[in-house]
Amino acid sequence: QGTRDHAPAQAALRDRLLSAVVSCFKRHGAAAIDTPVLELRETLMGKYGEDTKLIYELQDQGGELLALRYDLTVPFARYLAMNKVNNMKRYHVAKVYRRDNPATTRGRYREFYQCDFDIAGQFDPMIPDAECLKIVHEILSDLQLGDFVIKVNDRRILNGVFAVCGVPESKFIPACSTVDKLDKMPWEEVRSEMVGEKGLSPEAADRIGEYVQLHGGLDLIEQLLQDPKLSQNKLAKEGLGDMKLLFEYLALFGITGKVSFDLSLARGLDYYTGVIFEAVLLQQENEHVEEPVSVGSVAGGGRYDGLVGMFDPKGRKVPCVGVSIGIERIFSILEQRLEASGEKLRTTETQVLVATPQKHLLAARLKLISELWDAGIKAEMLYKKDPKLLKQLQYCEDTGIPLAAIVGEQELADGVVKLRDVATRKEVRM
Repeated sequence: QGTRDHAPAQAALRDRLLSAVVSCFKRHGAAAIDTPVLELRETLMGKYGEDTKLIYELQDQGGELLALRYDLTVPFARYLAMNKVNNMKRYHVAKVYRRDNPATTRGRYREFYQCDFDIAGQFDPMIPDAECLKIVHEILSDLQLGDFVIKVNDRRILNGVFAVCGVPESKFIPACSTVDKLDKMPWEEVRSEMVGEKGLSPEAADRIGEYVQLHGGLDLIEQLLQDPKLSQNKLAKEGLGDMKLLFEYLALFGITGKVSFDLSLARGLDYYTGVIFEAVLLQQENEHVEEPVSVGSVAGGGRYDGLVGMFDPKGRKVPCVGVSIGIERIFSILEQRLEASGEKLRTTETQVLVATPQKHLLAARLKLISELWDAGIKAEMLYKKDPKLLKQLQYCEDTGIPLAAIVGEQELADGVVKLRDVATRKEVRM
């Protein structure tokens, strides 16, 4: 099916992951918004390039053509246009749907969560873009997933490259989606797809190859700014100027060590207009796992200045930049690590089990647990009138509950509760 149930331990892991991501978004001052799962079919069509075929289309009884949302970006742009919102910093964590061939080992599903952060509004160049990259860096560092690199490029630089290599403008987008496959297949295959399927001349493809295999940092940007052909192209020059500025801001954030300016990065979606980026994990090996699991990109995003205008009746533009965290892929990696290490994950956050050592003390347990709940303490008790103390303590060990609050006849007479540390077996009366 390409969708999955989650056992309590998996659900707890996902919950932990999502809350780490959301707390990062909140730290950056983003407000939450929510959009419907269903959109009008025409809202989604023509926004995703070759991936449009993966949209789930539906028809309601009234004959209206609907579709399940494919991502959270297009609905956000539609929301901004409908509500005439000119600037907003938002996050949205929700499920999206793709009629894809699932590859469950690589974290590819037909129904999965996306975690998006976007900044909409007219601001000075590259300041919001740099913050999006900082967020990706923070999240991937916090989650301790191992080494990663954030690849950065700009659609204007790519389009400039295509122009100076002799590609007609009508073939920019098809050429772009082919270049985007460079991380999955060698240049020879990409070149033959460009010539064979996309109708580019072999000379143009060879010239593109000289550029799209380059990657580096500020030094490469400087080198391309001096390039006799590229520096004559208005689009490419603009893009390179902004890229230089972006790297200056990233240096101030102290994250340039993990960022690579990579001309092969294209991102296959039609709506990107400027900076584009993608975070890739460099190693998924684990000494306990015989076959390393490669999950590819774990975050991606970019600038989409024209998307809101597509939905606005007056064509009013709202510049936007955003990032999406591929939580499903990250989840696959962490889940495998957990299995390999044999570590047990707590499925609840219960802090204390209310227990009794003798019979006929259910009333005492109910009164004490009620006080704890009212005080905001996470507490449980066994649903038996007279459970054995050993069974109650065993339950704590099995579920990882750290404390047991014990009330027996002696404790009731003395007006105290015996608090037991389950792991060390130490007890204090209070």
